Amino acid sequence: MDGSTSKGKRKRGRKNKAAEEHRSPSPDAPAAAAAAVSNSPAPAAAGRRGRKSRRLEAAADADASRPPTKPVANGVDAAVAELGPAGWEEVGRVVPSMDAVVKVFCVHTEPNFSLPWQRKRQYSSSSSGFIIGGRRVLTNAHSVEHFTQVKLKKRGSDTKYLATVLAIGTECDIALLTVSDDEFWEGVSPVEFGSLPALQDAVTVVGYPIGGDTISVTSGVVSRIEVLSYVHGSTELLGLQIDAAINSGNSGGPAFNDRGICVGIAFQSLKHEDAENIGYVIPTPVIKHFIQDYEKSGAYTGFPIIGIEWQKMENPDLRKAMGMKPDQKGVRVRRVEPTAPESGCLQPSDIILSFDGIDIANDGTVPFRHGERIGFSYLVSQKYTGDKAAIKVLRNSKVHEFKIKLATHKRLIAAHVKGRPPSYYIVAGFVFAAVSVPYLRSEYGKDYEYDAPVKLLVKHLHSMAQSPDEQLVVVSQVLVADINIGYEDIVNTQVLAVNGHPVKNLRDLVTTVENCKDEFLKFDLEYDQIVVLERKTAKAATKDILTTHCIPSAMSDDLKA
Repeated sequence: MDGSTSKGKRKRGRKNKAAEEHRSPSPDAPAAAAAAVSNSPAPAAAGRRGRKSRRLEAAADADASRPPTKPVANGVDAAVAELGPAGWEEVGRVVPSMDAVVKVFCVHTEPNFSLPWQRKRQYSSSSSGFIIGGRRVLTNAHSVEHFTQVKLKKRGSDTKYLATVLAIGTECDIALLTVSDDEFWEGVSPVEFGSLPALQDAVTVVGYPIGGDTISVTSGVVSRIEVLSYVHGSTELLGLQIDAAINSGNSGGPAFNDRGICVGIAFQSLKHEDAENIGYVIPTPVIKHFIQDYEKSGAYTGFPIIGIEWQKMENPDLRKAMGMKPDQKGVRVRRVEPTAPESGCLQPSDIILSFDGIDIANDGTVPFRHGERIGFSYLVSQKYTGDKAAIKVLRNSKVHEFKIKLATHKRLIAAHVKGRPPSYYIVAGFVFAAVSVPYLRSEYGKDYEYDAPVKLLVKHLHSMAQSPDEQLVVVSQVLVADINIGYEDIVNTQVLAVNGHPVKNLRDLVTTVENCKDEFLKFDLEYDQIVVLERKTAKAATKDILTTHCIPSAMSDDLKA
C-alpha cells in the first residue's frame, strides 16, 4: 500500500461512449495529477469526438519515415514490394506480429448497483487484442468487463469468431481469451514478448481505435517507467508512460519495439489540458506475472501486497527519535491491516529496513536499473499470492527479521466485485446493501470521490476491515410504503446493529432479521439514529412492496444459500 493517503486513479463506469477517468491527486502530486484518464474500449458505433484532428499512422509496417503509398493485395504496400529482398526482410519482422492483432467485439451487461435486483441495458464496445502462444489471446480486463458475449476478428478477415474468457485480472487490467474454432488460428504467428524497454526506446502501438475500422499504428518512445495507478483495478503496479497516442479502442492492443517484439499492452491515457499524447502501457513483467499465475493456479489469484500504511523517514529528527543509526534507512509503519498476514509480526512504528535483502531508502524507493529508482511495492508485486518473503525491521533500536506470507488486499469497501452480481436484502421497503466502489460510482457518478458523502469517503479511504468477511452495510434506500412512514429520507446510512447484535456483514444482518423472534425489529444506524418496526407487520408488508416494485425476491441469490 502506498504511503500516500490517496487511493490513486479510479476506474469510472463505462457508458455507451468513450468514458474519461480522473486521477485522484495525492498530497505531493503535481497539478497535472488531477487530469482525466481514459481506459475505455471504443463504443460500437462511435462518431468523431470533439478533439483536434491529428494525423494517423496507418502503414502496415513499422517504417513511419516512408511516404504513404498505394497498398497491394498482400497487405504490404507497393513501396516495400519494390525494395527487394533486403526491404522484405526488414518489414517481415513487423508484419507477422501485426497480423496477430485482433479486434475484440464485446456485449456488456452491467449490474445495477442502485437497483441490485436488475441489470442495466446491454451495450456493445470494440477494442483490441493480440494472439499469444498456447492458442490464447490477450486483451484488457475492462474491454470484457461484465461480458455477455465476446467475438474476435482477425486482420483482413470478414469473420467474427466466438471467444471464451479464460481469466480476468482486474488489478492488472488484463484478460485471457481463447477461441475453439481451429480456423481462427490458421496462418497466424503468436506475438513474442521482450524484456522491459529502456527510456527513449521506440514503441509502436497497434490496435483498432475510433476513427476507422482498419488497423491503426501510432509511434512514440518510452518516456517514463515507474509504479503507477491502474484505473480499472484501483491498484498500483509497474507501468510504462509513452508519448504515442492511445485512444478509445486501442485498449488491449500490443506495443511493439523496433524489432517487432511486444513490450506491453496499451490500456489507458492521460487527458488533460496541459498534456498531450501521454499514454500508458502494461509492461511485460506484469503480463508474464498474470500468465504464469494463471498457468500455475488454473485461475487468476492476483498481485500480493504488504498490508500496511507507511511513512517516509526523510526528516533527520524523526530518524533520530526512532532510534535509527546514521547508516540505517527505511520507512515507518503507520498502520497494519488487521486482516493481513503481516499483522502477526509487524507493529505500528516499526521501521522496515529491507525487503527480500534489498534495502529500502527513506523515501520508500529501491534501486531499479542504472540511474533509476522505483517504489518498493514493485518488489512485492513481483511475488505471487502465497509466496514468502524476508523482511528486516527495526523495533526499539533492535533489528528483527521475519518471514511473512504475502496475500492480496482485503478492503473494507471493495474496489471491484469481480463480475459477481451485487447482494441485497429487502424488509419492509428498506433496501440493505454492502458498499463497494462500483456501488459508490452507481450512486454518485464517476466523480464519486468528490460527490459522495464525507462519511462514506472517510471509510473508503481510511477504514480497515477487522475481519476478512467484514462489510460496510447501509440502508441504500427506502421503498415507500405505509409501514415505513417517517423513514423515507434515510439514504446510504450505515447499519451498526440489529436488536443489539452488531452487524458484521450483509449475510449477518439477514440471518439476524430472519431468525428474530422479538416483537420489534430495531436497527441502530450511525449517528445514534434508530429504526423500529413491528416484526410480523414488517415481514407481511414486504411481499406487497416486492409486488409493487416488480422485485422477484426479497434477497439476492447468494444470500439464500
